[in-house]
Order: sequence, then structure tokens, then C-alpha cells
Amino acid sequence: MNSLRLLGLVTAGILAMAGPSLAQDKCARAEDQATMSQCADASFKKSDAKLNALYKKIQGRLNDDADTRKLLVQTQRAWGKYRDAECDFQTAGAAGGSMMPMLVAQCRDSLTQSRIKDFQGYLKCQEGDMSCPVPAAD
Repeated sequence: MNSLRLLGLVTAGILAMAGPSLAQDKCARAEDQATMSQCADASFKKSDAKLNALYKKIQGRLNDDADTRKLLVQTQRAWGKYRDAECDFQTAGAAGGSMMPMLVAQCRDSLTQSRIKDFQGYLKCQEGDMSCPVPAAD
């Protein structure tokens, strides 16, 4: 392998490993609205993916309880509508402005982080805790 190709492969490997770090640096140093909006959206999407993973874990624990599982689905749908409506309300002052997408994403991320904490609590229920809707892990 020639040294130029080896240098290219090494550089590509370094950049691949640094990718997430470079993205975080980009967000930390963002000075334009488009970048700040992209970063806020990326943060929300990451939180949403974490929430969905926890939701699936809770659904799995409710496999033997169709009624409670149905309530979980209904509750999560209602929560999603609430989150979106709340963020529309919170960001109404920026409607039509360039900051609007960033503010909406930040609001959704914040509310999603709160919901993540709720779900994490459900996944820590103790056996016999009647105030917790999710069975303890086996």
C-alpha cells in the first residue's frame, strides 16, 4: 500500500472517530441561527430515540397485562399531543421568526427529558408497589 493511500485511510479513521465530537464542538460554538436550530433538532431527536427505547421496555413488561398496556399507549399518544401543544404555546411569541424551529425543538427536548425521567422511574418499580403501573423486572 502506498504511503499516500495509507495516510488517507488513517485520516478517514481519525475523522470518523472524531465525528460526534466535532458535531458537539460545532453546536457549542454555533453562532448562526441555522446551526443552532440544527443542533436543537439533533438533541431533541436523540432524546426522542431514548424515550422510544424506554417506551418499548415498558411495553415489554406489560405483555401480560393488555389493559394496562392499552392505557400506556393511550397515555403516550395524549402526552405527545400535550407536548406539541405546550411547545406551540410556549413559542407563540416567536411564530414566523427564524428562532421558531430552535425554540420548538428545545421545548420538545425539555419535555421529552422530563418524560424520560418518568419512564426511568416506572422501570424501577419494586415488587408489590401498587402505586406503580409497571411490574418489577424479573
